[in-house]
Amino acid sequence: MPQNHNEPAVADALNALLADSFALYLKTKNFHWHVHGPRFRDLHLLFDEHATQILATTDLIAERVRKNGASTLRSIGDIGRRQSIKDDDGANVDADTMIKTLAEDNQTLLAQLKAVKAAAEADGDIATSGLVDTWADETQQRIWFLQATLGY
Repeated sequence: MPQNHNEPAVADALNALLADSFALYLKTKNFHWHVHGPRFRDLHLLFDEHATQILATTDLIAERVRKNGASTLRSIGDIGRRQSIKDDDGANVDADTMIKTLAEDNQTLLAQLKAVKAAAEADGDIATSGLVDTWADETQQRIWFLQATLGY
């Protein structure tokens, strides 16, 4: 999404990250609710842990936007207009596809985090830059767990 020229670049990058965080949270919960098969219990629990971790960052991200003097997301429609992570409305998605999709989407989120980090450092926003380090580490751990679940 193009930058809103009334907002600092870091706020615009944070809002894009927030939209993708909500999209990934909902997709992860969707898969948590609909996973089935022989690995049901393990994946059901893993997806729930991941969703909880992603949701925990959303308030912090939105508050960083506000601390940068900008407005943040206001609705599901606003999220939809800004998100780059695609929704998944598919029925009967198999477990391996769920895992691969979430690993790829977490890679997308990691790229968003790198964009936020660059914008924060360019603006001299050390608080945002520092928070992004933790969020990036959590995202890398989710990617690792998902890939390890698939055997690579």
